[in-house]
Amino acid sequence: MDWYVVLLACLGLLILAVAWLPAYLRRLPLSLPIICVGFGYALFSAPGAGAGPDLLDHPHLTERLTELVVIVSLMGAGLRLNRDVGRRRWMTAWRLLAVTMPLTIVAVALLGWWALGLAPATAMLLGAVLAPTDPVLASEVQVGPPDEADEDEVRFGLTSESGLNDGLAFPFVNLAIAMAASGAAPGMWTLEWLAVDVAWKTAAGIAVGALAGQGLSWAIFRWIDEAGDSLVALGITFLAYGLAELAQGYGFLAVFVAALTLRRWERTHHYRAELHVFAEQVERMLMMVLLVVFGGAVAGGLLAPLTWPGALVGLALLLVLRPAAGLAGLAGSGRPLRERLAISFFGIRGVGSVYYLSHAFNQGKFEAEADALFALVGFIVLVSILLHGMTAAPVMRHLAAIRRRG
Repeated sequence: MDWYVVLLACLGLLILAVAWLPAYLRRLPLSLPIICVGFGYALFSAPGAGAGPDLLDHPHLTERLTELVVIVSLMGAGLRLNRDVGRRRWMTAWRLLAVTMPLTIVAVALLGWWALGLAPATAMLLGAVLAPTDPVLASEVQVGPPDEADEDEVRFGLTSESGLNDGLAFPFVNLAIAMAASGAAPGMWTLEWLAVDVAWKTAAGIAVGALAGQGLSWAIFRWIDEAGDSLVALGITFLAYGLAELAQGYGFLAVFVAALTLRRWERTHHYRAELHVFAEQVERMLMMVLLVVFGGAVAGGLLAPLTWPGALVGLALLLVLRPAAGLAGLAGSGRPLRERLAISFFGIRGVGSVYYLSHAFNQGKFEAEADALFALVGFIVLVSILLHGMTAAPVMRHLAAIRRRG
């Protein structure tokens, strides 16, 4: 059998599924990520398919592919948000970033150290990579396309959180790398981490994103006839990311801020919607490829090193730690309890966690625990895809029905 031809046929089937399935899945307890992972698992489990892909055999490729998916997703998330950035209008996002995210990092790190016996640096890494809400796999609970009246507080909170905390997790990942390289005890590296990884890289990412978004917005909407190609969305994404990284800033933050800036420039122009549609289509294609590979990796034994204590830690994160941290962050916000519960529960873990983990491994400090950590993170991502994918549509429909009645 010519496996190249089979692969092309399967790829065509998946592309059609990506294009057609989302509309049909809205009424079902299923999601596109579930189907992609299941397809990848079945494909690489078939007789004669060979060994499934091993993410650890190609850590640099894993890092770059997941990085690409995340930055395209961040551009789409920023283009969807309608609210201008402000202290009160974005209060849900600020609470999730300032309270929920640090609480999740600390809780997971302590649990990893106590229950799994991880070294302090490794425990910190585990907390950091599992803290962000993923922008790639959370489409079912995010706001709709630009100008759609679908920006309720739950969708807005999860979209804005996923857009910002995928960049703000980087200082904590770098903290784990610094701890592994220099020892867990505070020293001069602590001051360097605060000055460079926290202050400079965060400020540089935000500044470059704002400047790039402002400059490119001016160019696009002044010369719209010449700049009307939707491919511009990718150009903005890659340019903002590249400039921020060259400035030693956080590229994830730059892309999201650039998208928000572009979104604010011309709210009523049809070109914004065109940019969003193109970015969403590219994101789906990349997500499809990555999740099929992930399903193949599961079929190939990705979860084999997982232990029962590790599985319990993963379930504790999804079912206890994130919901509790979310409720703590939203306490006193004035939002109805049902909304706070939904935001707290749908802290979806996914592609961003795999990116941060592979990035840390490529620094050469965590090789001894690579198999166990990848198995644990892979398990959490898989359970999140299944759990949140099956519950997102029914929960969001229920909340929408309550809002209509109210």
